[in-house]
Amino acid sequence: MHTDCIKCFLEQANKLLNKYTIPDDIAGDIIVRFRLFIDDHKNITAPEASCFMHRLINKATNSKDPYKKEKRDYNELLLSLEEDIRDIIKKSDNLFQTALRYALAGNIIDFGPPKPFDVFKALSAAATKEPAIDHSFELKKALKKASTVLYLGDNAGEIVLDKLFIETIGHPNLYFVVRGSNIINDVTIEDAEKVGISKIAKVISNGYDAPSTLLNRCSTEFKKFYNDADIIISKGQGNLEGLIDVTDKKIFFLLMVKCNVIAEMIGVQEKNVVVFYNQKVLRPEKSYQANYKKYSLINNQS
Repeated sequence: MHTDCIKCFLEQANKLLNKYTIPDDIAGDIIVRFRLFIDDHKNITAPEASCFMHRLINKATNSKDPYKKEKRDYNELLLSLEEDIRDIIKKSDNLFQTALRYALAGNIIDFGPPKPFDVFKALSAAATKEPAIDHSFELKKALKKASTVLYLGDNAGEIVLDKLFIETIGHPNLYFVVRGSNIINDVTIEDAEKVGISKIAKVISNGYDAPSTLLNRCSTEFKKFYNDADIIISKGQGNLEGLIDVTDKKIFFLLMVKCNVIAEMIGVQEKNVVVFYNQKVLRPEKSYQANYKKYSLINNQS
């Protein structure tokens, strides 16, 4: 795992441990156990490391959902803005592109990275912020041909904007995927029902509590939906990290780039948004987990 990822995890852990005023000896033990775990698992992915770390913290805080308040607050905030954004989409010249860009902007709502974020600033620029990599034409074309679509959700709050995008897509057989259990501020079945996604799409769980989609950890039920899907829409960095090596499925990655590791990997600047199709990238010389900087894109423009 990249050294910058380890540094990021330690900052996340300290922030959360301070929030819950965990005693120094217990907090220190968690940090030591996490470092030992990383040392013993050199090739572990970032989402798997995050899963281990948050399980330790959940136990120490005696909380099954340490980000419950943040998730509730951002679900409610975006629900309060939903009708205004829906009106903007409906009045736009290109409904698909506008809804897509709001969905991309919503990906900024993430309590994993230790850096602060400004959701209002992201939303104010959403309609005019062009993706640094843009395969949205291919996405729209693929959606028209697909019999089944799998939409991998990412964060609470953000999912209100996913809902507006899904409404715009209007696909009759779209499945929205949530995490198997609480992890950071990632979306769960409860969140999806809270914001009304269950009214416009079939909501399913991936069966695992990592902030990602790790196929070797996901449930048998989810894998069946995954295998049957014609295309997959993957939101966020976490899902990117879990699926970046997949080449035998049509996957469209939609995300805001939030760190230098991912920025360098896909060749864009940090804070850019991207829509890229995995079938338009070269196979990496080595796996993503083994080498973050060997991944190169071809034909970035749609």
